[in-house]
Amino acid sequence: MILDNFLTLCGSVSAAGVVSGQAMNGAGSILSVNTVDLGPLTIGGNQAGDTGAGEAIEAVFTVLTAPTVGTSVQFQLIQADDAALTTNVQVIVQTDAFPIASLPAGTEVPLHLDRAAPYAPKRYLGARVVNVGAIATNSIFCALAKNIQDLKNLNYKSGFAVL
Repeated sequence: MILDNFLTLCGSVSAAGVVSGQAMNGAGSILSVNTVDLGPLTIGGNQAGDTGAGEAIEAVFTVLTAPTVGTSVQFQLIQADDAALTTNVQVIVQTDAFPIASLPAGTEVPLHLDRAAPYAPKRYLGARVVNVGAIATNSIFCALAKNIQDLKNLNYKSGFAVL
């Protein structure tokens, strides 16, 4: 997976390539510190583009430090009218609430970036983590990527013969 700092929603990547997560501690909704501005590049340009249209894009949430205490964590990709992600917020895609025992360090949770439809595309794209219970020591990195790389190589027994 190739990372682009302009497409990083939670956390950061240093010039040396070190990935740092965003602290997502506490209870309730926590917004990403970064947003992607989908607005027109010129004054009087077209409306914000719908990133879900066209080729597939994934939002990958990576758990860098496993959550402790609390009950569960839910991951959301959202859009809004402002960079603070507080005005006219709409959820584009979300996961179920994962029990914290299912989120050890290194867990990747990919979300396919769907079209905003039936909503109109909004200017800012961001991420939100919804914690149930007072989650502690939860560090998350989230970025948009064209292709994701699975961390696990699952090997299954073959059960077949080549003749």
